[in-house]
Order: sequence, then C-alpha cells, then structure tokens
Amino acid sequence: MNKTRLEAFSDGVIAIIITIMVLELRPPHGADWSALRPLIPSFLSYLLSFVYLGIYWNNHHHMLQATRRINGATLWANLHLLFWLSLVPFVTSWMGENHYEAVPTAAYGVVLFCCAISYTILLRTILAAQRGVSSPLAAAVGDDRKGKLSLLVYATAIPLAFVHQSIAHVLYAVVALIWLVPDTRIESRLQDAAGHEPAA
Repeated sequence: MNKTRLEAFSDGVIAIIITIMVLELRPPHGADWSALRPLIPSFLSYLLSFVYLGIYWNNHHHMLQATRRINGATLWANLHLLFWLSLVPFVTSWMGENHYEAVPTAAYGVVLFCCAISYTILLRTILAAQRGVSSPLAAAVGDDRKGKLSLLVYATAIPLAFVHQSIAHVLYAVVALIWLVPDTRIESRLQDAAGHEPAA
C-alpha cells in the first residue's frame, strides 16, 4: 500500500488544525498595547499548542520516511491520531480563555495524553506491518524512552492541575522541550540504509 497519500492527507489535516487554532485568537477592540494584555493567556496557549503540533508533524514525517510498508490498520491508526490532534484547538482555546483554570488545564493534558497514546499505537501498528521487511524505523525507535517518559509526565500533570495549574503547565512545557531536542536516530538510520543500497 502506498504511503504517499497517507502522508499528504495527514499534512493537510495538521495544516487545517493549525489554521483553526490561529483563528481562535481574536483581535482586541482597543488600538494600544494595553489592549493586548488580556490576550496573553490565549497567545501562550496557542504558542504551546503550535509547538506540539509542529513536533507531531515533524515526527510523523520522519516516521513515514523510515516506513517501508503500510496496511489498512495503519490507515485507521493514523486517523485515530488525527482525531485527537483535531481536539487540540478546542482545549487550547478553552484553557487560554479561562486563564488556565484547573479543569481546562487538566482537559488539555488529557488530550495531549491521548495524542501521545494514539501516536504510540500508530508507531506500533507501522512496526507490525514491517515484519519480514528491513526496517530502519524499528532500529531507530528502540525502546522508545521519550514516548514512555512523555506518557508518565502527562499522567502526572493531569491530576496536579487541580493542585496548582502552574505545575501542570511546566510539565507540559517540559515534554515539549524534550521533543524539541533534535533526535537524529531515524535520519541516521535512513542514511545508513541508503549507503548500503546498491547503486543503480
């Protein structure tokens, strides 16, 4: 099964999600700098979510670059991921407009947790479809420490949102920072695989 349409469709959906999210940033009625002050929580929520969506887009791209074969289960797993990503604009807006109250902050974490779970399911589904095929993806992913750590941090942050919202916000930002650090494993595996391919 060709992975090109899957990648193109996913890119389009993520682009639409980002567009919807930025449209939730309402311009102020005032014309001076002070009019922007009430928008700071919404903007910071947008910034964090934009970073998260960029991380998912980047990792999704690299994962498919290292994928040799997909099947019907992969398509459904990919739709599952896109479903949870499509909820990011809603929880982003809810959290920002309510100045990071406990329930919206926890709901934001729940969506991030489900995004991470669905990404892990997609990864495992793709790896299962690679059986019998030389897979640089399996070698690059290894035991997926980043993925497991992210799930643990989300699971910790969600209940802590009811203790103090700032703790949850810091933990969400920490996960984003973990994934912002460039991970060259997949690229290096692809380069190694290309280097071992016979010349045409």
